[in-house]
Amino acid sequence: MRISFFLLAMLCSLSQIAIAQVQHQNTGWLFLLNNNKINKKWGTHLDIQLRSSDQFSQLRNLMFRPGLTYFINDKSDVTLGYLLNETFVDQVGRKDLRLTEHRIWQQYIYKHKISTVNISHRFRLEQRFMEQNGAEDLFAQRFRYFFRTILPLAKGKQNFDQGFFAALQNELFFNVQQKDKLNGHFFDQNRAYLAGGYRFSKKLDLEAGYLNQTVKGAGSNSMNHAIQLALYTRF
Repeated sequence: MRISFFLLAMLCSLSQIAIAQVQHQNTGWLFLLNNNKINKKWGTHLDIQLRSSDQFSQLRNLMFRPGLTYFINDKSDVTLGYLLNETFVDQVGRKDLRLTEHRIWQQYIYKHKISTVNISHRFRLEQRFMEQNGAEDLFAQRFRYFFRTILPLAKGKQNFDQGFFAALQNELFFNVQQKDKLNGHFFDQNRAYLAGGYRFSKKLDLEAGYLNQTVKGAGSNSMNHAIQLALYTRF
């Protein structure tokens, strides 16, 4: 029993040390996503994101991600797309820095339901062309797995068309190429998200929530506490 308490105390102490070594940030994210179905088999994807720097001091990232979607069936689809990511860095005493990243990405989404809970799984592969500060541009590839559930808060509705809901999601990021030139690890980051929202119709959702982003660094880790406002449209 004493050994168990001792081990538990050690684990708590190590956890406190690990937390102390993590750099914390507080940011705001604005997320806009539109999926447009052209016909039974084809559609378009577009998401735009604005992210602030620490303490909401300025715009940190502007992301523009269009794509072309092919619907395999009612539960599955694949998308090929492009992303433009502009990063703005405020440098004290020097000219502000602007770094550009281009990505080509491919993804597969599978959707299903358990009772009234809507569940989606997304598998995404990214080819990243990154501009580096004072170094040669870097090409790398990254794999992402995303899991999201939507739980309608009104009881007894099998087809959720309108009302309040809760959303829970998590996304894992893995470096599959050039990890030694990034953070030196296969694991890149994790994003956990909890939100509440309102579905106005089949075409429009509005939600707000808390996103916890933990990033594995080469020398130290970081944790970003983000408040996210998201608008989802479907046409």
